[in-house]
This record gives sequence, structure tokens and C-alpha cells, in this order.
Amino acid sequence: MERGLQALGGPARARVVLTLAATLAVDGADKGTVSAMAAQLKHTFDLSNTEIGLLVSVVALSSAVFTVPVGLLTDRTRRTRLLAVSVALWATAMLIAGMSTSYGWLISSRAALGAVSATAGPTIASLMGDYFPIKDRARMYGLVLAGELAGTGLGFALSGSIGSFLSWRFAFWWLVIPAGALVFFLHRLPEPERGGMYGPQHSPGGSREAARPPGPRRQDEDLAARAVRRAEVEPHGRLVIDSDPRKAPTWWSIRYVLRVRTNVVLILASSLGYFYFTGLRSFAILFSTGHYGITTSVATSLVLVVGIGALAGVLSGGRVADRLLRDGRVNARALVPTVCMLAVPFVVAPALYADFLGAALPLLVVGTLLLGAANPPLDAARLDILPPLLWGTGEGVRTMLRTLCEAVAPTLFGYFSTAVFAGDGGNRGTGLEYTLLFFLLALVGAGLLGLVAMRTYPRDLATAQESTRRIADAVSRQQAHGD
Repeated sequence: MERGLQALGGPARARVVLTLAATLAVDGADKGTVSAMAAQLKHTFDLSNTEIGLLVSVVALSSAVFTVPVGLLTDRTRRTRLLAVSVALWATAMLIAGMSTSYGWLISSRAALGAVSATAGPTIASLMGDYFPIKDRARMYGLVLAGELAGTGLGFALSGSIGSFLSWRFAFWWLVIPAGALVFFLHRLPEPERGGMYGPQHSPGGSREAARPPGPRRQDEDLAARAVRRAEVEPHGRLVIDSDPRKAPTWWSIRYVLRVRTNVVLILASSLGYFYFTGLRSFAILFSTGHYGITTSVATSLVLVVGIGALAGVLSGGRVADRLLRDGRVNARALVPTVCMLAVPFVVAPALYADFLGAALPLLVVGTLLLGAANPPLDAARLDILPPLLWGTGEGVRTMLRTLCEAVAPTLFGYFSTAVFAGDGGNRGTGLEYTLLFFLLALVGAGLLGLVAMRTYPRDLATAQESTRRIADAVSRQQAHGD
């Protein structure tokens, strides 16, 4: 036990990692539950593949509407409290979803669920930047993102078992219990000082943020400065901020994060990756049973096995990127996801085409490992290239675009499987096979965008570091004058 806590950086860090990972886990469990209960929902409400996909899409679409406002709020209010309130509302929405008596009721409750789950992306990203230093931020991000995969696995396994023994309603209702416990732990999580000054082991006590200005940690500053010197780049003068961005108009903040070229490129690359992963996750059970001729229970077990590959990926991708960064590879956090995204299609395509499960399974495990390994470096890189007081806004914009892709993916995958490729998706699986193969092009596009990010990342890193120093000076002056 003590060895595990030390691997996470001590008890204080472990508490933060586990709590934030659990927040993503309850969201992932919901998404896994819909996939595991797809057959029951189709039978109960007489639904098509497209309508099943819409149950996942509407959550993401609703979430996309609220993420930018929540991102702006994240930069201006206590984040741990905001997250706790959102999880409490999330649990209420899950309870109502399980009470649905019609497809209209169910999809309406799912829309409400998306509205309250929009908080996770911006708040967790901002908290990660303030809890953990640059040198191991990608590794710690990987540990937190592992919670989403673990939750998805629980959604497939536990919700599938509960739904089989009782009904799909209980598959939703059981999630209310861990969500309620999570609210308690989030409420007790210390709010870190803005700007990455301290890790949780030095966090200010009580419920108030520390009053010190948002300057970088000394070790963060040194690592970033060395990276910038190696790259021999200068900041973008027109993008350097010299005042507190929280006092700027809303549209200025949004416009700024979209002017940072690397940020836009990484947002698009990440969104394409989530687009494919969401479509694959939504129809994994239906594809497996139809294409490989196995039962639903066996398919659920195999999805969990493949999920272990994704879990290994998120745990290793950040470590590799952080090691390369410390060893002098300035654009490591753009390099690792680029290589992974470009490699995935070459591994997954043969697995989807193969009829023999024994040959396909190892390839699918490797493919999901690569797909999972891309996310922690991408998430950490977006924090590197924005000033800390814009982390919430930046993640809000990113989450909006990502969730739009997640919203489109299940419905689009379902439509292509039944209309474009004329497959039935439930008996032979031909339509889903060609659909999953076709949309691998999204990952190719993500990899090509990564090549662009590798070139632009160093200069945007230099700009963010210069902005952080100037913002810290501006805030110090404001505090000195009692503003």
C-alpha cells in the first residue's frame, strides 16, 4: 500500500489522483453502460442502431453547449466545489434516466446528463496544471485518465451483469451510489493556488485559495526555460499577455486560446482521436457478436481485455513523453501522440478485417494501447502552451469541440453501418466492419495534425512562459496596491 502511494508521489498526490480519476470514472461508466445495455434498450423501445448512437451523442452534444461557459467559470471560481456540485447533479440525472418509460423520456434525461457533465473537462485540466509540475504532468495526467477507462470497463462489466440479472434500469441506478460518495471526497479536496505554485502536499488549508500571485514553480520555470533555450525560439510578441486575463472580456479569452496555433492543432487532433474511440466504444459489443460470432457475455469480456490495452497506453504514454522532455526532446508531448495516431490504423485495420478472433484480439489490444497512449501527452501539452489563468477557458473550448465529435460519432457510425455500407450491424456485422475501417481515416488526420504541432509547440511554449511571468508581475502589482 505504502509503495503504491509513493509511486503516485505520496498520500497527498494519491488523494488528488484517485479523486479526479474517480470523477472521470463515473462518466466513463455511464458511457459503457449504454453500450452494454444496447440490446436491451433496442428491444424495450424498438430502436435502430442510429437511435442507440443518438443516446450517446445527445450527452456529448448537450455537454458541448455548456463547456465554454463552464471553462470561463473555472478560471474565476473555486474548482473543487464546482466539480462536486456537478457530480451531485449528474447522479440526479442518472436516477431520472433509469425511470424512463419512453425513448423521448430517456433521451431527454440523457440531454440533462450531458449538461451537468460538461464541468469535468475544464475543471480537471485546470486542477491538474496547479497540482502537478511540468516535469511529470503528462504521467500524472495518464493516471487520472486511467479512471475514465476503468469506469468504462465497469460500465461494460458491472452494468452488463446488473442489467442481465435485473434490468437496464438498475444498470443506470447503481451508478448513483459511487457518484454520491464522490461528492463527499470532492468537497474535501483542497483547492490549489492558481498558476501551479504548489502541489497538494503544500496546498493551502481550508476552503480558500492562497493569495499569492500565479507564478510558476521554480522547477517548472527551470525546465520550461531549458526547453525553450534548446529550441532556440523567441515568444510570439503579439501573443504575450501582460495583464490579468480574468479581467478581460469573455470573447477576448476565447479568441486568445484560438489564436495559439499549437492549441488549435492539438484540439483538432485530440477531437479526431476521441471521435473514433467513441464510435468504436458505442458499437463494440454489436460488432463483436456479429462479426466474430460470439455471445454477448463473451463479447463483454473481450471488450474488457481490449480495454486493458487502452489502460496500459494511458499509463505509459505520459511517462514516455515526460522522460523524452527531461532528456531534451522539446516537442516530446507532440511527438508521442503523433507516432501513436499514425500507427493505430496499421494495427487495427487487419484486426477489424479478420474473421478469426484469435488473430484479431492481440492486434486490437495493441491498437487501443496506442490510442490510449496519445491522450496524456496531448492533454499535458495543451497546459504547457497556455498561461495558467487561461487553462479553464482553453480546456472549455477544447472540450466543446471534442464533445461535438463525440456527439456526432455514435450517430454517424450507426448511420454509415445501416445506410452507407448497407450492413445490418447486428447479425453479420458487415456494415459495422466497413464503418470502423473507413473512419480510421480520422486517426490518420490526427497524426498529420500532430506533425504540424511538433513544429509550432516550442515557440508557443516560449510564449506561454513569458506570458506567465508577466501576468504574475501584473497580479503582484494589483495586490500591492490593494486592487
